[in-house]
Amino acid sequence: METVVSIKPLLAVSISLFGSLLIIAFGKRPNVRESCTFIIAFIKFGIIASMLPVVLGGQKIFYSLVEVLPGVGIAFRVDSLGLLFALVSSSLWIVTSVYSVGYMRPLKEHSQTRYFAFFALALSSAVGVAFSANLLTFYLFYEMLSLSTYALVTHHQDKEARSAGRKYLTYLMGTSIAFLLPAIVLTYIYTGTLNFSDHGILAGKAPDVILVVMFVLFIAGIGKAAIMPLHSWLPSAMVAPTPVSALLHAVAVVKVGVFSVLRICFHVFGINLMHLLSLDVFLLYFISITILVGSLFALKQDDLKARLAYSTVSQLSYIVMGGCLLSVIGVTGGVIHIVMHAFGKITLFFCAGAILVNTGLKKISDMKGIGKKMPITMAAFFFGSLSVIGIPPFGGFISKWYLALGTIDAHQIPILVVLLTSSLLNAAYFLPIAYNAFFSTGNHFNESTVVQEAPFLAVAPPVFTAFVSFLLFVYPGFFLELARMTAKAVLG
Repeated sequence: METVVSIKPLLAVSISLFGSLLIIAFGKRPNVRESCTFIIAFIKFGIIASMLPVVLGGQKIFYSLVEVLPGVGIAFRVDSLGLLFALVSSSLWIVTSVYSVGYMRPLKEHSQTRYFAFFALALSSAVGVAFSANLLTFYLFYEMLSLSTYALVTHHQDKEARSAGRKYLTYLMGTSIAFLLPAIVLTYIYTGTLNFSDHGILAGKAPDVILVVMFVLFIAGIGKAAIMPLHSWLPSAMVAPTPVSALLHAVAVVKVGVFSVLRICFHVFGINLMHLLSLDVFLLYFISITILVGSLFALKQDDLKARLAYSTVSQLSYIVMGGCLLSVIGVTGGVIHIVMHAFGKITLFFCAGAILVNTGLKKISDMKGIGKKMPITMAAFFFGSLSVIGIPPFGGFISKWYLALGTIDAHQIPILVVLLTSSLLNAAYFLPIAYNAFFSTGNHFNESTVVQEAPFLAVAPPVFTAFVSFLLFVYPGFFLELARMTAKAVLG
């Protein structure tokens, strides 16, 4: 496949690094500060989108910054998988920035300059992971993401936030240092390279036992994927402001986790080696536990953000499931689920934040009847729920349809049962929320309760993302094409 040399990947990564400095510089002028955020976000998205014609044309984009080890340096590589993730993260940064203004200002949150600055750093890190050409570049941006989002998780600076922050770093950086870094070192020792390749770099380079150990180290080292039992940092991180939760669950951290698992499976081990060592079957059944147990945990939660958090733990593993099916249709389903879940889940978090801004309520049991007072917000929540469950006409149906066909194509009927059971559990923990919001009456909301919709900037983003979830069903377009290109590249 032809490679085009361009500085655009570096610009896409570095523009929001520069933006964080501008945000700090104008910290005492909120309107200018937020304007800088939006300008940088649009420029970043524009740079990333400008690479779409090249990648859809079957080419890769490459840029080398500096060599650190023989044959290994800080370098960037834009392929269909990385571009898909970068498009999702950069576009949703714009929407989340709008929402952040509508959320942070009414609540008069402290340290808003720090918040927006670290938000920009986090997006640089996420896109850096997406565009990494090798494991060294990947690892540097992976750790940068952990550190930048730590400041967001601990935003409130109270005892609960500090405790959650310690757990956050312990799980994410602890696993990456203890497991991921040794796996990267072993990869270099056995192969002499860290560069990603469409067909992997480890085949025939080490004994099978060593390869299996390395695979376990890689998977255990990617704590951001929230695969059980390395998942409990995610619900704990819900102490952060809701826009941060949306960032963690739909845009940056957890999506970086499952994206990284796909990178390791596809571009370090390779599909053929995965199949030869039965690593695909092992991981497929291992993550099935996360899919089912995560859904059961979600069903038990009364705190809305906690329910969404456990739902994310479950839904993330759908993406890994698709990658492990080792068929074009299955891999396509897993990759496209990155997009579909992102827009559906961020809609739900936005709605949770709008409810909190407007009423101060966090418990689902306190939200009976709220749909009569906040109909737009709860309608958006309902539509986002349908997408995450996988019900047409919303985008989540497409990814789950491809995943279901992928399980049949791979003759993995037990995994199809897991997928269908999990989807039923999705409906069980989401649909009652919307039903009770519109058709029940609770202690907090009755005819005399004076409540109206949250501020416009807190309501418009979930309405927009819910509408995009619908559009992704009608016009999956280039996202679906990028997912298919990824599947064909790694399986071809």
